[in-house]
Amino acid sequence: MKCNVGSVDRLVRIVIGLLIAIVGVVFDSWWGLVGIVPLATGLFKFCPLYLPLKITTEKKD
Repeated sequence: MKCNVGSVDRLVRIVIGLLIAIVGVVFDSWWGLVGIVPLATGLFKFCPLYLPLKITTEKKD
């Protein structure tokens, strides 16, 4: 897997993922599981949806 998520994109994904997960736990909703997706893509620095769209937010050296 080649990294295709940049630092700002990564930070936003982690924050949003944590917020969704926390709100899901607080309100006892299954939406907390949805927060795992942006959290995982932020932590692994890889978004599978970016591959077919040929998008990368990572800075080039």
